Amino acid sequence: MIDWNILVSQIATVAFDIVYFGAIISTIVVIILDNRNPVKTMAWILILLFLPIVGLVFYFFFGRSQRRERIIGQKSYDRLLKKPMAEYMAQDCSDVPEEYARLIQLFQHTNQAFPFEGNRIAVYTEGYTKLQSLLRELQKAKQHIHIEYYIFEDDAIGRLVRDVLIEKASQGVEVRVIYDDVGCVMKLPYKYGKQLEKYNIKCRVFNPFVPLFTNRLNNRDHRKIAIIDGYVGFMGGINLADEYINAYEKYGHWKDASILIKGEAVFNLTVMFLSMWDFINNSEDDYLKYKPENFTSERYLTNGYVQPFDDSPLVNEPIGETVYLNLINKAKKYIYINTPYLIIDNEMATALKIAAKSGIDVRIVTPHIPDKWFVHAVTRSYYHSFIKDNIKIYEYSPGFMHSKTFVVDDEYAVIGSINLDFRSLYLHFECGAWLYKTDSVLKLKEDFLNTLDLCQQINISDCENIKWPVKFGRLVLRLFSPLL
Repeated sequence: MIDWNILVSQIATVAFDIVYFGAIISTIVVIILDNRNPVKTMAWILILLFLPIVGLVFYFFFGRSQRRERIIGQKSYDRLLKKPMAEYMAQDCSDVPEEYARLIQLFQHTNQAFPFEGNRIAVYTEGYTKLQSLLRELQKAKQHIHIEYYIFEDDAIGRLVRDVLIEKASQGVEVRVIYDDVGCVMKLPYKYGKQLEKYNIKCRVFNPFVPLFTNRLNNRDHRKIAIIDGYVGFMGGINLADEYINAYEKYGHWKDASILIKGEAVFNLTVMFLSMWDFINNSEDDYLKYKPENFTSERYLTNGYVQPFDDSPLVNEPIGETVYLNLINKAKKYIYINTPYLIIDNEMATALKIAAKSGIDVRIVTPHIPDKWFVHAVTRSYYHSFIKDNIKIYEYSPGFMHSKTFVVDDEYAVIGSINLDFRSLYLHFECGAWLYKTDSVLKLKEDFLNTLDLCQQINISDCENIKWPVKFGRLVLRLFSPLL
């Protein structure tokens, strides 16, 4: 006699196994066909094989490729990358040094960001001084303010900035705000954007976070941009929150960096902001409306070039990584790097090692007190091999190093929001400024050398004396580094 209960149970078990293993196998096939970074592909395959349930859940929320066709329609994609090309092509770049021409061509082909001479640049190496300057410049606004930040908290700093924006909006200044919803989760009141709208502040949220329904957590607006009247711009690593001015010391002393730009180069920042606004808002702005007419006559007596650029997961070129590799390959004397995370692919690691073994002084400063222990564990997993190949590694003893700066040979520097990790280099919307022979390059170098006085250098013995379970754990975490 047939036991129907057992038969149904066996059929259900077989059906579950088919669906279960089919989901895993099909997901692996999709990952392979996605033609992504091979290192990232292997990381996802490993997590799906060894932690299948966890892997499937994580892949749904964090792993699915956000190709342009899947994120937005073609019209929206075109709008996001739309640039006033005629205005850019009118720039006279004929006197730019030959060694700079290749990078100009790269930026032109990817995001149409050209270099500009005659800009005033101020370097801020502490959050407090940057935010003081930002508040002063916001108070001077006469026409429009554009704010785009990954983190905008409802704390003392956030409320100071908010109150100034409300005041300026009441005076008739056009105020627009973009913030990243994932970056601001638990940091802003519910529907904060709607609250700002009541004060005539136009606010848009990038990638609204809806638990269990959000499947695009990978792509975040990690930029930190403020633009006042089109000729004053801020960018760098400093967000709008108390921790960036060391109001509390959860991670020890918070070390960071940003710059102020006054001049024509600010138009690059304006285009970045308006492109993102049009993308979110499904609109089309007149970009040239926000370009001051007196740019051509109002030039500052400063040397060198500044070239703000944006990086986006919607383009096929990893701009941030390409710029950093370009800097490494140009170096003849030294490469000084500040970074909160050191989670890089083999190509960049090899470039740094070759530079160091060629006699170039390569120094990297990372945090001593991390904001994420598992990410810092992966960062430390690189130390041993780097030090063996003559790269000098330092940890910022007082606390957390959040600056993202490269300085090379007293000639070149990059400052911005781009971390040395897979998320910043491949997944986030980022921005940076390439500086060439400006006074700010030497200021960033001076800050780096002053910072070394507060650091502890990591020696080869420090790496070899670590207990083997810790070493093993770091290496295991490193297998999944492309997912962190």
